[in-house]
Amino acid sequence: MYLGIDLGTSSVKAMLIDAEQTVVGSASSTEVKTARPQAGWSEQDPADWIRATEEAIAGLRAAHPAGLAAVRGIGLSGHMHGATLLDAEDRVLRPCIMWNDTRSHREAAALDADPRFRRVTGNIVFPGFTAPKLAWVKNNEPDVFAKVRWVLLPKDFLRVWLTGEHMSEMSDSAGTSWLDMGARKWSGELLAATGLEERQMPALVEGTDAAGILRPELAAKWGFGAGIVVAGGAGDNAASACGMGTVREGAAFVSLGTSGVVFAANASYLPNPESAVHAFCHALPGTWHQMGVILSATDALNWHSRVTGASAADLTQELGDALKAPSGVTFLPYLSGERTPHNDAAIRGAFLGLGHESSRTVLTQAVLEGVSFAIRDSLEALKSAGTVLSRVTAIGGGSRSRYWLKSIATALNLPVDLPADGDFGAAFGAARLGLVAATGADPVAVCSAPATAETIEPETALSAAYEDTYQRYRRLYPAIRAAY
Repeated sequence: MYLGIDLGTSSVKAMLIDAEQTVVGSASSTEVKTARPQAGWSEQDPADWIRATEEAIAGLRAAHPAGLAAVRGIGLSGHMHGATLLDAEDRVLRPCIMWNDTRSHREAAALDADPRFRRVTGNIVFPGFTAPKLAWVKNNEPDVFAKVRWVLLPKDFLRVWLTGEHMSEMSDSAGTSWLDMGARKWSGELLAATGLEERQMPALVEGTDAAGILRPELAAKWGFGAGIVVAGGAGDNAASACGMGTVREGAAFVSLGTSGVVFAANASYLPNPESAVHAFCHALPGTWHQMGVILSATDALNWHSRVTGASAADLTQELGDALKAPSGVTFLPYLSGERTPHNDAAIRGAFLGLGHESSRTVLTQAVLEGVSFAIRDSLEALKSAGTVLSRVTAIGGGSRSRYWLKSIATALNLPVDLPADGDFGAAFGAARLGLVAATGADPVAVCSAPATAETIEPETALSAAYEDTYQRYRRLYPAIRAAY
């Protein structure tokens, strides 16, 4: 048996698979709270991650005690970019500054103005990345900065608790702005530019490598045997790609989670930072990927749900399944700023074209379309970076809405495949990496793609209307930006 642990933004999910990669069971924790003490800030207490992981594993143990006792390998996945700062005794120095925290936009701009960062990392220095967060801590919390012994990404904080090892892997470390992406190693030059040394960073391995052994006390507590290997693992998007089998050149998926992602696997390193596309290392050795990221996908629908007082499910059900032509109301989903293609931490969302006739259903339609058009922006950015896709697979909570899938297929003008029944997300991908690390199996063979249950084709009768609305959507960002 093999265990995948996915540290999500809102909860921890644990998944158990057998040697044939059949899902034996899964369990999730209660909510992990996010604090927003100031506008643009987003923080979590790392102690909550440990509590949530304990909960998820306890849920699995209650349902599958024999399966859990047979675990031989563990894989880790987690939300990326978070700055988790520890002192020399591995004590947490401050709440983790999360991936969607934009307080360090000035520091990010200053680092990005240094040509070494784009040259070495192949990426813009985004405010959400880890390096500008450390620059912010240095500028605003110098006492904390002076005590930093370890800078860890969220899943790698869990690794310290699980194994005692300070280690990370390429796909997650790629989102720090300190990784030499082509050489797959830390850049001492870039670390020095933010006042850090390589000794403050975790050792690097590939996601398929062993990166620690489960502590005996935890193994005994959970009913495991001895010598349980913990794999390097992956950042959440790369882990999802391993779960979906998106590891070969040309394979791609769209993820509709809290954030939205267009992810394409690459056999070589293809940087193009001017497009605001992420060019990152993949979790498998010798592979990379490109990724367009929007900061609010289901988060936009959840915001709309809170404002209207209706559940997200009720809002989408009101639309029905038949795709409608755009109404003339347009939504810009920039609730936390935007990454691809704008790299703008200060921009905020908007409804435009509202009239007395604009009902709740019309606004819901506009929210879903706005996210679809933001994903189209990422697709166009990938094209400019040299990646042309012929189809995508949909994953994430938002993919449960057929209306949304039809909207995305029509906005992208691409077929959208739905995988056969099963959970192929980050926890499954992490479990696969745990299997590879424990057994030495071929990672490409293990990370195969699921069967396609259904394909959502673009609605050609609405293609022209969608294209016209997308072009209007494109014109609105510079207009709103000028107003700001």
